[in-house]
Formats: sequence, C-alpha cells, structure tokens
Amino acid sequence: MKIWKLCLSALACLGLLGCSTIPARSISHSGYQRHDDYGPETGYARPDPAFEYRGELSEFDVLGISRGEMTSEADVQQAIQNSKPVKLHPGASILLIQSGSLFPDPPIVTELNKHFRVVPFTGIPAVRRTGPGALRNDSADAEGFSKSLRLIAARGGADFIMCYWGTLESRNDQLVTKTVSWVPIVHWIVPDEKEHMRIQLKVALVDVRSGNWSVFSPSPFEDAAVSTSPRRNSVDQQQVEKLKKLAYEASVSEIVRAYN
Repeated sequence: MKIWKLCLSALACLGLLGCSTIPARSISHSGYQRHDDYGPETGYARPDPAFEYRGELSEFDVLGISRGEMTSEADVQQAIQNSKPVKLHPGASILLIQSGSLFPDPPIVTELNKHFRVVPFTGIPAVRRTGPGALRNDSADAEGFSKSLRLIAARGGADFIMCYWGTLESRNDQLVTKTVSWVPIVHWIVPDEKEHMRIQLKVALVDVRSGNWSVFSPSPFEDAAVSTSPRRNSVDQQQVEKLKKLAYEASVSEIVRAYN
C-alpha cells in the first residue's frame, strides 16, 4: 500500500498529460455528450421526436430583422426617431422563451417570478428544408415571425418577450493518474480528469407594443471539477446546473438593475 501511495505522489508531481476541447453545446442540449446514452445496450430508449433538440431560434427572427431586403437611409432615420428604450416595470408580464427548448429552465423561471409574471413558451424552431439535405432554423420571413411572437404574447397578456440563448464550452485536462485511475486503492478510484467549463448567455428583450428591443449578455461564468470515469456524467451535469444557476441569477439581476 505504501508503494502505491509513493507512486501516486510521484505521478501527481508531473502535472498534466494533455488536454482536449469539447465542442460548445447549447444550454438546451446540455446532457453529457461524450458517449451515446441511448440504444438497446444502455437500456434507455431515445426520447419522443417531439421533444428532441432541433437547433436554436434565429436572433433575426425573434427581433424581426430581415437580412435580405434593401434598406434605405430614410428607413434608418425613421427607426432612430421611433426607437425608445425598453423599460420593464415590476410585476410586468414576460413571455419567456429559451431558444432550442420546449420549456425554459426552472431556475430562471424562479428568479424572474420574484419580480415579474412569467408566461413560459416554446423555443423549438420550425426547421425548413431549403434543398437536398439542407436544413435551416431561420424563417423565410423574419419580420412576420417576430410579429407572430408579439401577437402570441399580446393574446397571453404579456407586456414583453424575453428570449435567451446560451452555450457551454468545456476543456478536459487528463491528469497523470489517468493510467492508474482504474486501480482500486482502499475501495476508491483515483481522479483522472479535470473539466473546465464556461457558460455564456445572450438575452433579448422585446417590447410587445412597440417592437423595440434590447440585447445584452452577462459576464460568463467558469467552473472546474475533477472526476473519475464512473462519475464523469454526474460531475459534468453538476457543473452544468451550477453554471446555469449563476448565469440565470446574473441575467435577472441585470434586467432588474438596467431595465426597470
């Protein structure tokens, strides 16, 4: 036993073996994605297609910005004259949309409910086919899509639309203990990987009456955690939930501070 402890101590002094970067994932598709968690061999069936992740809403659609049409200087000047700051009042009703998800995450609903009345709404985009094998999440008529959202919000008694997007970025550092992490030592396993994770949010607020909008992004939050292979999934999801909660609290605080 003493020999194992000495070996591990020596290995720990060598630093890192290497690191790998995991592609960014959406907060609406934030499950542990290193391995396929579905299939007969796992015992878990794939979710109903109606609930599967189908990508993100287009910011252009939510804000009603048409990218293809011609814009004149007169249009710009008129927009400047008609534009007014978005101002929320305490108790205002918000149609809340999490891009890519059927429901907004509960922590942000809880935070917003402390100051406003929240009406949850789907953020799953309508995917359209533009050619053989080509799919797009943005609509053909951004202005029409935005007005439809405003009409839905108005019929539900909402004063504002809040739509938010988020990404999770990860980097995994493989510790020197990777080569011995499966050797049982007094019924525990040596941690062999450290995951660094960062969350970034973007929030859009739209005034239902005027169509005026504002976009902001709170400061990103980061976290790091050491894990072992059997608990990788659990540690990853704990990091995700922790960072989401921090980012949501910061976003709501920013809304209350800057837009009230």
